[in-house]
Amino acid sequence: MGIEALVEISRFYGGNPDYVLAGGGNTSWKDKDTLYIKASGSSLAEAAADSFVKMDRNALALIWEKEYPPSSAERESAVLAGIMNARSAGEESKRPSVEVLLHDIMPFSFVVHLHPALVNGLTCSQRGEEAMREIFGEKAIWIPSTNPGYVLSKKAKTAMDAYSVAHNGAAAVIFLQNHGVFVGDNGAEGIKEKYDEIMQKIGACIKRRPDFSDEKRRLIGDQDDSRTGAVIGEIIKALAELAGAAIFLHSREITSLVKDRASFAPVSSAFTPDHIVYSGSDPLFTGTNTAAGIRDAWKSHAEKTGRKAKIAAARGLGVFGVAATEKAASLALDLFIDSVKVAAYSESFGGPRFMTRDEIDFINNWEAERFRTSVSVR
Repeated sequence: MGIEALVEISRFYGGNPDYVLAGGGNTSWKDKDTLYIKASGSSLAEAAADSFVKMDRNALALIWEKEYPPSSAERESAVLAGIMNARSAGEESKRPSVEVLLHDIMPFSFVVHLHPALVNGLTCSQRGEEAMREIFGEKAIWIPSTNPGYVLSKKAKTAMDAYSVAHNGAAAVIFLQNHGVFVGDNGAEGIKEKYDEIMQKIGACIKRRPDFSDEKRRLIGDQDDSRTGAVIGEIIKALAELAGAAIFLHSREITSLVKDRASFAPVSSAFTPDHIVYSGSDPLFTGTNTAAGIRDAWKSHAEKTGRKAKIAAARGLGVFGVAATEKAASLALDLFIDSVKVAAYSESFGGPRFMTRDEIDFINNWEAERFRTSVSVR
């Protein structure tokens, strides 16, 4: 049965951090009339049959026939209302993934959308589209960086229609700049084969892989009687008093990034929406390495940006995940490490390319992503 295979493939990728972190990614299965898609904020690693929202495909199709306001906020609100109305009876307590429209229009039974760091080393690079065409030729579609939701789905639909006409068939792989990749197939094993090919081909082009084998994290209360350890402990406590929780991260890879502000530049902004949701769009880098200095820098940064930094990097020490809870602070570090990997992989394709400020602001203010954050970090 399709839903059973959907659960299996969701867990298969959701349990592998090379493919999925936090609440990232979404999966779906559909037949002629019905689509099942992951509920927003739910975990692929823990997927069960009730993790998916049952959708009426005929109702989803009606969304494309309507005209929407030019204002992005009004448009997304209207589209969301249409999506919510497309839920089947009994599904009212669930909220479908924001990419449900794109899942619906891909003409395959299974669609799996993921954000592997290896893939995003390509999609978040200066030469991303050029490199994608060199690696995959005409076997894939490239979608330039676009705000998620209706606009992304509409742009993808246009590209998919053009591809079908030009190649007399549907594209099964769609790369999204500064986002990730969609893969479709009529069988779960076909999805796995396509992802294996994607990872192998991109992996063969990578010149440098970051090393986190010596990664260490320190929570409040952990003991370290060295002089540096005492300073780090004071900083953890100071940041936790400001935000609720703080965790320190250190490794050789991190050491090279916090040598100075120039070294930190490759990870100084956001690569994808997931990075914004879980580790923030404006990481703090400060040259001070005292508790009082970092506390003041964090407060000043929040006043300047209007947002509390979830990542605070201290020159010569390491990086702190800062959030309301230890779970959220840990997720911030997980996604920061993912950013480090993306930056390193992007070196093979011309170097890193961040999201634009307008794109970052859209995600920071998008109701759909605020909802996903609130569910995922509980």
